[in-house]
Amino acid sequence: MEITCTAIGRVHTQKGFQLQLEEPYKNGLTALEGFGHVLVIWYADQLGNAGSALTLIPKPYAKGPEQLGVFATRSPYRPNSLCISIAEVVKVDVKQGVLELGYIDALEGTAVLDIKPYHGSEDRVREYKTPSWCAHWPLWIEDSEHFNWEEEFLF
Repeated sequence: MEITCTAIGRVHTQKGFQLQLEEPYKNGLTALEGFGHVLVIWYADQLGNAGSALTLIPKPYAKGPEQLGVFATRSPYRPNSLCISIAEVVKVDVKQGVLELGYIDALEGTAVLDIKPYHGSEDRVREYKTPSWCAHWPLWIEDSEHFNWEEEFLF
């Protein structure tokens, strides 16, 4: 089965973190003001990994098992290279089609596929579970900024 997606904009990291939407999608930012965070669905199109058939990743995390299935990781090396980031909304400019973010872990020029508002009724789990090898990771996205991720990743 073939599925087609359309990039609605691009990530820009030159002056902070921004999503610049294409003309037909600018009005989609209407009434996004007031939301503190968004879910950004993006395509890791700059890593040369689209359509990766790799299903077992050899020890990607320092404290993790010797190998992990790709679906137990957030690796961009995936069958479809789709990525999701939660990002803080700093400013919404509907007229210019710009969504300014606090941070996004995507490269300059990355294709943005969709944006969804983050809200607790659908995006937060009160009692989630995590394996012991990553239980020391931050519990909150705001704490991730101060966590030493360099020591976690082996790739």
